[in-house]
Amino acid sequence: MTTTPLKLFNSLTRQLEEFQPVHPGEARVYTCGPTVYNYPHIGNMRAYVFADVLGRTLSFKGYKLTHVINITDVGHLTDDADAGEDKMEKMAAERAQSIWDIAQHYTEAYWADVKALGIRQPAKWTIATEYVPAMIDFAKSIADKHCYELDSGLYFDVTTVADYGRLARAVTEEGEGRIDEVEGKRNAADFAIWRKTPPGEKRQMEWDSPWGRGAPGWHLECSVMSGQVLGFPFDIHTGGIDHREIHHPNEIAQNQAFCCTNGLDVPANSGANIWMHNNFLVERSGKMSKSAGEFLRLQLLIDKGYHPLAYRLMCLQAHYRSELEFSWEGLQAALVRLKRMVMAWERLAQTPPKTAGSPTAMEQILSNHETAFAGTISEDLNTAVALTVFEELLADKKISSDFRLDLLRKFDAVLGFEFDNLSRTDLRIRPKAATITEAEIEAVLTQRKEARAAKDFATSDRLRDELAAQGVEVMDGDPLGWDWKLGE
Repeated sequence: MTTTPLKLFNSLTRQLEEFQPVHPGEARVYTCGPTVYNYPHIGNMRAYVFADVLGRTLSFKGYKLTHVINITDVGHLTDDADAGEDKMEKMAAERAQSIWDIAQHYTEAYWADVKALGIRQPAKWTIATEYVPAMIDFAKSIADKHCYELDSGLYFDVTTVADYGRLARAVTEEGEGRIDEVEGKRNAADFAIWRKTPPGEKRQMEWDSPWGRGAPGWHLECSVMSGQVLGFPFDIHTGGIDHREIHHPNEIAQNQAFCCTNGLDVPANSGANIWMHNNFLVERSGKMSKSAGEFLRLQLLIDKGYHPLAYRLMCLQAHYRSELEFSWEGLQAALVRLKRMVMAWERLAQTPPKTAGSPTAMEQILSNHETAFAGTISEDLNTAVALTVFEELLADKKISSDFRLDLLRKFDAVLGFEFDNLSRTDLRIRPKAATITEAEIEAVLTQRKEARAAKDFATSDRLRDELAAQGVEVMDGDPLGWDWKLGE
């Protein structure tokens, strides 16, 4: 375990805090996962890259990590502000498909993106529909003191817990402005714990409860699943910054009610010691919204020929609490940087270890690099600077290649690129729509190299032009041999 204290920004207290585990030597983390009614866009995936780096950092620091990510397959409404139709039911109706088939399809699509981005598997995926009986029991335990029943369902009275909305810092006399009015609600910010199926309707997902047949509220799910698997209080709860305003304050209120805790001056009373949120990914064309129809999916980046780890690097180049702008130019720049790192790694792996030199001096240099990396990643996951430290070690020829690789692998375990399994050819831009094969490109390049060696520049130019006509750009200046990329 590295000695540098791990400091994390707690959204609840709005300050950096040293990580102090609830259970010595352990780290228990819950991450709000996707609602599987559609494909995740790349902004959604930034949240899981961030949570992955957090988990990897905790492992790097020597903690036994238990990381849980939920899959919401019921209960989340079309408006995060507790209004509208159930997203899952709505999509199933639009597609004329079983809601279970919808959930399975989009869960598998999300898991494919998780794998492509090098995100580690959590200790457990919690599926909301598997916890409905536990959700009913949870609601029963808090109903008498904290809830009231309306024709539309069971509602939580936010005035029954201390410091409601402190996480969002958005409480006004009128309550949360984004929450739609529901007839009979005592307070504007009150939210549904259980939603009754309206008379004359039937949902594909509905269960019997003391408050009528229906489905759980979205906020209830995360309280139940996090508490059931990790126990209250657990260490860290993560999610996108959009959850900080309504979803997480409502979770906290439920946790306070269930655990019979008091005000939020004591963070553990919220159910988690630390609440962490990544900022938005923004894109100027407006294609980050699923409501727009076509939106930016990871698969779109892959179809255009970009390796998904270029997007991971793009995320890590910015601090998780900073807004990050997506552009194709920015993605291309991240790909170029990743390629340089891979090329340097390949060169290093082929370099014989040094047999001379002072071991003591080498150990001191290695220690300096490790201290620098541990210091930056321990300062609220400063991946932008940690990447620079990684590159400095990669280029430090004062250290024998074997010692350098050993330490670089420790750093890579935090950054998550798996450089041992990544090659320069993996990073070539080759759009899905391209018709020419890699073997055909390599055959023409071999002919072109032979022509240039024979100083037959006319043939060399002709072959280059033939490749260009098929969308292949040959990069003659590549110091490790000609490389190429395919345009669209």
